[in-house]
Amino acid sequence: MKRGPIAKPYWEMDTAELREATQDLDEAFVIRKTLPLTTKDRALLARARRKPGRPRIGKGAKRVLVTVERGMLKRIDAEAKKAGLSRSAFLLAGAKAIMKNAG
Repeated sequence: MKRGPIAKPYWEMDTAELREATQDLDEAFVIRKTLPLTTKDRALLARARRKPGRPRIGKGAKRVLVTVERGMLKRIDAEAKKAGLSRSAFLLAGAKAIMKNAG
């Protein structure tokens, strides 16, 4: 059932007017009465269902495998912890400092 525009706000309606304005809300929801999803709606639903990932920084991140001697890795982890950084952030800061001095 289609409704026309509401003549006045709900808080200004009396009981009979409220009952008439909200009568369709008393009906049970029947899935058969709904329309199929459009392609755009399906894409939005798929995006909403995806698990959140890491926020993109710059052009995104790429995993790389780097071999580091175990003793050095312990020192890196200790220094990163002191600085309040993750291992990745600590190594990235070091790489940026070297590139800044080199170029």
